[in-house]
Amino acid sequence: MKPVLDLVTKLGPARLAAMAAVTLTLIGFFAFVILRVSRPDMGVLFADLSMQDSSAVIRDLDARGIRYETRGDAGQTVLAPRGDLARLRMDLAGKGLPSQGGVGYEIFDKGDAFSSTNFVQNVNHLRALEGELARSIRSIGRVQAARVHLVLPERRLFERDREAPSAAIVLKLMGDLDAGQVRAVRHLAASAVEGLKPERVSIVDERGRLLADGARGADAQGAADLDEKQSGLERRLRQQIEEIVAGIVGQGRARVQVSAELDMNRIESRSETFDPESRVVRSSQTRNETSLTGGAEGAVSVGNELPGANQQDKPPTQKDSANKNEETTNYEISRVTKTEIAEGGRIKRLSVAVALDGSYAPGPDGKPVYQARPAAEVERIAALVRTAVGFDKARGDQVEVVNLRFAEAPVVPEFAEPGLIQSLIAPSKEDILRMVELAVLSLLTIIVLMVVVRPLVRRVLTADPVPAAFLAGPVLAGVEGSASEMALAPRENTTARLVEFAKINGQVQAETVQRVVDMVRASPTETVEVLRNWIQEN
Repeated sequence: MKPVLDLVTKLGPARLAAMAAVTLTLIGFFAFVILRVSRPDMGVLFADLSMQDSSAVIRDLDARGIRYETRGDAGQTVLAPRGDLARLRMDLAGKGLPSQGGVGYEIFDKGDAFSSTNFVQNVNHLRALEGELARSIRSIGRVQAARVHLVLPERRLFERDREAPSAAIVLKLMGDLDAGQVRAVRHLAASAVEGLKPERVSIVDERGRLLADGARGADAQGAADLDEKQSGLERRLRQQIEEIVAGIVGQGRARVQVSAELDMNRIESRSETFDPESRVVRSSQTRNETSLTGGAEGAVSVGNELPGANQQDKPPTQKDSANKNEETTNYEISRVTKTEIAEGGRIKRLSVAVALDGSYAPGPDGKPVYQARPAAEVERIAALVRTAVGFDKARGDQVEVVNLRFAEAPVVPEFAEPGLIQSLIAPSKEDILRMVELAVLSLLTIIVLMVVVRPLVRRVLTADPVPAAFLAGPVLAGVEGSASEMALAPRENTTARLVEFAKINGQVQAETVQRVVDMVRASPTETVEVLRNWIQEN
């Protein structure tokens, strides 16, 4: 241990403190790197949770002993190991988590129906209906959260006129809902509540925008439907034209605008036509009548009714008979009754404008050169557009296809060569962040090794010479040789001495010292002579 202690003494307290500080820093740094790399990859388990749902989810994760992280002021986002996300979501869904702050029909599972009053039962039924509607609306793709308020007037006895129910829905959206999705939400709510009509449902988003007005009348709703129909028609025609033209001139090399003028009038016409030439027998009636008349025979009189009156003594009288036939035929004249109702929204006139960019060919200097399209090609494209939109000249439709040079030049695909990684894989955002994190940690490790560890090692290697006891063993071991072999060898460089010092352990040094002591005790005269020769040397 003496050479080691001498080395420590030579280094001094300042160097030892610096070495200890650097060692502790390196240990802490590499421990951080190891923990950071070995930490499981975290993914989003649930996001935008209410405080109640976040507390319930965290409590369940603590009971399972699963590592998690929370983000946000109130822990709205909960992160868990990415490999366990699917299993955790299924397990928590089985427990009804997260409930999104809504209560459904499970509210009746916790209450006592026998002790609840009628008022409490009605309130619970209203809450359950609102909660179930909110859950159904949240299942729509762009709807993140929903709250439903229902107004169901109470039914009263002997009430002739009943107020219609209404509903108000507040949506938290991820993006924007189109008109069809808003209409779907209104019909969903109206179909789930008895007596509720779609036009009585109001919808508002989280930014305060009115998506559907439930206070407007039927006329205003009809006008809004016609406006929506016009916008949808123009959008559909524009998409059809762009699909056809883009396949010819290229994607993004055509600009299409469609203006549709609709007839908003609702026309109802009724007509009744008679055809006098066409007769149809409606009914036929035939009547036959026969009558027989005679004299006084059989006449009722006082003489005939007296007793003893003899009817045979009277002469017979002549009888008259009459026949009568009557036939009645009724005819019906052919009649046609027609009722036509033309709803508003018929196409009254179409105007289509299409701007085409020309073609580009490489020039002598390698840059693309603009070339106008031939008139025959433009005319063929115009014919395709007229066919696609259902062009009607009698209706006053107008289609214009013009070849013009666009301000922006096209992006030539051959000049942009994607890299191998971009063409083979499409990493997600989490993977990219993970790769960046590993790259930063690797760079920090290299900087620490080059800036801290390397200067420290170089400083230790260039320290003061080792103690004389380090060379005592090799010097005294050569006492048995000649005087010339006993001379000190030239000093080697510091690196060689340090390596040699590291190779010699304490046991070898102890054996060497003991050997020299034995040699001195066995030959004291020769030892004195050797020492005398060393003293006499220059």
